[in-house]
Amino acid sequence: MISGKKFFKSLSSAFLAAAMAASLVLAPSLSTQAAGTINELTGLPTTAPALQRPIAVMVDNDAYAAPHYGLAEADIIYEMVNSTKNNRVTRLMAIYKDYNNVVRLGNIRSARPTNIILANEYNAILVHDGGPVYINPFIQMYQLPHLSAGFSRIPNGKPSWYTEYCLAGEAARRIAAAGYSPYYTDATCAQSRFKFGVNNLPGGTPVTTVSLPFPHNQTKLIYNASTGTYAWNESGTAVVDAEDLQAVTFKNLIIQCAPMVSLDNNGYMIYGVIGQGVGFYLTNGKAVAITWFKDVFGHTQFYNIDGTPLTVNPGKTYIGIVPDDSWALVTFG
Repeated sequence: MISGKKFFKSLSSAFLAAAMAASLVLAPSLSTQAAGTINELTGLPTTAPALQRPIAVMVDNDAYAAPHYGLAEADIIYEMVNSTKNNRVTRLMAIYKDYNNVVRLGNIRSARPTNIILANEYNAILVHDGGPVYINPFIQMYQLPHLSAGFSRIPNGKPSWYTEYCLAGEAARRIAAAGYSPYYTDATCAQSRFKFGVNNLPGGTPVTTVSLPFPHNQTKLIYNASTGTYAWNESGTAVVDAEDLQAVTFKNLIIQCAPMVSLDNNGYMIYGVIGQGVGFYLTNGKAVAITWFKDVFGHTQFYNIDGTPLTVNPGKTYIGIVPDDSWALVTFG
């Protein structure tokens, strides 16, 4: 693995200067303030203002942190290893366009460098509770708007670090108090996140389950032909939103392979999500191999094996980032 010091020395001053350059602020018209149209994260209708930027919320995924609140309303959920220790426990980053209508989100935990890189793709405002010193150069490089700690504490009989939640209206108030624009400041992020369209994977392999090599969480996604969606299971139990008791399901699954770089001996790490690699796309009970590419500041782009852009069905998407040292353990059933 690459050392943390060597990795941070590789951050060039040119990238930093580009990130600090003034960006375009999209001024919403009266019509976009009044009502939204199509959610650029899902390709589905939304009532959120059309140019409202999303929030990206860090959610604890330790087994003891369950149950989760607000995950059923997320448009895109990332799951990735949070530490090289603790049996590679994962953490979630849930992205919401219409966050004002979610009653309760969390519980909220700290961010990692990978989350900063990915939240920037969406021009999102990161909601988290601190993080290791390694996140600071990335927040500076991307000039990422973020809200750290100070959210509502709700006693639940657990240690204090499991009790922080973002309640309805709280994110909007914190965004305003911080002086951040609630609207996109990057025009490219206001466009569709994926190439949305109908994709029945005519050349795909029929599969009903995919199990990911996250030892602590034992993540499995199970296809339900009657709903056309994938149910999320962890440790043999369905993931259910504790707020409304909805099962957390997805229309699309993207399983992405990326190298994992250790930053120190305490378990802190970063994924090599800048570059290129391989993956799988699952939808409608089938799976196909795909590739991906990302530069320092742009969106992660997903492609078919022949190099054409991947068409993604409208709906909610799960993105699981699997370390390359365990990629061979991704299992289909």
